[in-house]
Amino acid sequence: MTEVAPLGRRAAVEFVGTGALVAVVVGSGIQATQLSQDVGVRLLANSLATVFGLGVLIALLGPVSGAHFNPAVTLAAWWTGRRGGEGPGLREVAAYLPAQIAGAIGGAVLADAMFAQPLVRWSTHDRWAPHLWLGEVVATAGLILLIFGLARAGRAHFAPVAVASYIGAAYWFTSSTSFANPAVTVGRAFTETFAGIAPASVLPFVAAQLVGLVVGVALVAVLFGRPVAAAADDVVVPYDVHHPAAAGR
Repeated sequence: MTEVAPLGRRAAVEFVGTGALVAVVVGSGIQATQLSQDVGVRLLANSLATVFGLGVLIALLGPVSGAHFNPAVTLAAWWTGRRGGEGPGLREVAAYLPAQIAGAIGGAVLADAMFAQPLVRWSTHDRWAPHLWLGEVVATAGLILLIFGLARAGRAHFAPVAVASYIGAAYWFTSSTSFANPAVTVGRAFTETFAGIAPASVLPFVAAQLVGLVVGVALVAVLFGRPVAAAADDVVVPYDVHHPAAAGR
């Protein structure tokens, strides 16, 4: 079994990974806006960059922290593993969540800096509508189902490709373009660019994501049942969501 990294290092990885993810999302949105006037082309460029960036980040950083980069994933891992001692403890949750939120804000500021935008300017991109909130419920529930379903099916090693592919698809099949991440949602409020979200729209988006978290966890329980013990050869995987000890996460 891979030695577990110290909690401080894992939190730092969550900070850097979430920041890099938001930098990819925001930066590619800015670049796409500068290169094309077509909103469809902009969204395509934005989604493709996110797919590639997220896949690389999960593959690279997963063995250290588990590459949650998402408070919804961290909370789901804690909730599903709390009884058997398989998930992150409250101490890890308390370290991961602030790191993810701070990283997301830092990533938005970094992207703005790279493109000579104002470092912090609140977004005016209003995303306030019930159908968008429903889109966030669907996007987040699907993400949780995918991650934890893969883990329970013994296929967590597919996560870098599967999770990135799902997010790329959800850009297009959800009305909200699949934020599916409370930390990323907060971070994107700090940039007045293509990927931004108005601060007033953040709270209902996060609320919808938390509803999606509950729905996703329920679907995992219904469709996959209780987790089974992993075989010795399957312990070290690049994206284990249940406990940092299982993959240095």
